[in-house]
Amino acid sequence: MSPLISAATLLAELDQADWLILDCRHDLAQPAAGRVAYAEGHLPGAVFLHLDEDLSGPKNGRNGRHPLPDPVVLAARLRSLGLGAGKRVVAYDAQGGMYAARAWWLLRWLGWDAVQVLDGGLAAWQAAGGILSQTVPQPVAGDFEAKLRPALAVDVDMVQDNLDRQDFVVVDARAPGRFAGEGETLDPVAGHIPMARNRFFQQNLQADGRFKPAGQLRAEWLAVLNGLDAHDTVQQCGSGVTACHNLLALELAGLPGARLYPGSWSEWCSDTARPVATGPI
Repeated sequence: MSPLISAATLLAELDQADWLILDCRHDLAQPAAGRVAYAEGHLPGAVFLHLDEDLSGPKNGRNGRHPLPDPVVLAARLRSLGLGAGKRVVAYDAQGGMYAARAWWLLRWLGWDAVQVLDGGLAAWQAAGGILSQTVPQPVAGDFEAKLRPALAVDVDMVQDNLDRQDFVVVDARAPGRFAGEGETLDPVAGHIPMARNRFFQQNLQADGRFKPAGQLRAEWLAVLNGLDAHDTVQQCGSGVTACHNLLALELAGLPGARLYPGSWSEWCSDTARPVATGPI
């Protein structure tokens, strides 16, 4: 299954399959904005998942801004929304897929493969003639049971140990300025993990907010990998959200196998003993 579904395909099949549609809209500066937008209008039948409350776990000041949720808690939440046998999941947002990709990765982490991101998000849906609804669905609980895939992620100790071993290469999804240590606004320390490479997640998108064609993404990512296999990379960002966008792009490009460092820069820089690099690489 492709990690993406087009608005036209979803529109044509909406009444022909058993869908669980996840509205993942969010604004880091205004955490309530996604829920407000959902109330104003969402895809028919969609349920809302909040980045901080559903797609992340509790913060303790040392585990990053968006730590992974407890898999048992997230599985129960998804089950309550109807996830179970026969369901196809589609996640969407209005921010180029950056939050929907987090949901996509989390579902796969929990062992659910029938999940896709709506390419182009809300704008593509409306451009295809899709309507919005203000009706909040009342889902019937499903029978989903998580089969966790812990190997899809690495922890901070593994990244720390890797500085000497170099068993994998870290690829940072943040904007080049933040990677270089310039203009940091979200985290208290500027810079990046030593020896990391940079691939800004927005480079995965076309001007219309849809993902670039698979062949183009493959060529661009092969240049980033520079001879490496995707399996030998770990994707990170500021807090483990936009790194999932890069993971989705790699899957679309036919380059699977990369892992996520969920804590990402916000966890890494919370300990002043950890080294920090600056400047472009």
